[in-house]
Amino acid sequence: MNRINQKLQADKKIFSIYFSAGYPKLNDTVQIIQDLEKNGVDMIEIGLPFSDPLADGPTIQASSTQALHNGMTTQVLFDQLKDIRKTVSIPLVIMGYFNPMLQYGVENFCKKCAEIGIDGLIIPDLPVDVYADEYKAIFEKYGIINVFLITPQTSDKRIRFIDSVSNGFIYMVSSASVTGSQSGFGSEQEAYFKRIADMNLQNPQVIGFGINNAETFKQATRFAKGAIIGSAFVSHLTENGTTKINEFVKAIL
Repeated sequence: MNRINQKLQADKKIFSIYFSAGYPKLNDTVQIIQDLEKNGVDMIEIGLPFSDPLADGPTIQASSTQALHNGMTTQVLFDQLKDIRKTVSIPLVIMGYFNPMLQYGVENFCKKCAEIGIDGLIIPDLPVDVYADEYKAIFEKYGIINVFLITPQTSDKRIRFIDSVSNGFIYMVSSASVTGSQSGFGSEQEAYFKRIADMNLQNPQVIGFGINNAETFKQATRFAKGAIIGSAFVSHLTENGTTKINEFVKAIL
């Protein structure tokens, strides 16, 4: 069984962290992953930096740009992660845009992910219809879960289609804004969280965007299986480097 599915079956709320590979420094990637697991994080999203990140707010964009300046590429990331399963056992997901994967070759990319122990991919700009028609068989061949995003604007019909194509979790974007641009959830967002929960989808939901402290993590996970923190952790890395990761995690849990 894929590590993501195993983790989702656990009787606890899932705490996931996102950061940009190769940031703050090129070779920080592995240490950050190891430290996050050691301090109790359940799942990690490793951002593959891209020059035109559509959904990312300024904090993550800046870290992605710096990582590219540092020399991060798809191949460098794969090289950094080649021995990651000797020390890390939690689910690892690569989040990135489709262009670098297409350039690498979609099948080659999935094959490489399987070899090094990546469990899933989040590709915000790969439409679910295109995935279902052209790439689903490749992902399944290598045991890679593809995670799709929904927003408050996604229709129920579309959500049900995404649910039917998914085999892990659904990434529930808390609002239509970019990452890192809000603080706290209002009644409108809570109503959206509840609406999706009441749909009784076959795949659990994990909420991202706007989660930056213990309170918002608790709010989000009232209605969902887990929550993802990105911008707040990247800001922490900007201020502290790779030190004090334990303090960041403990402040949330």
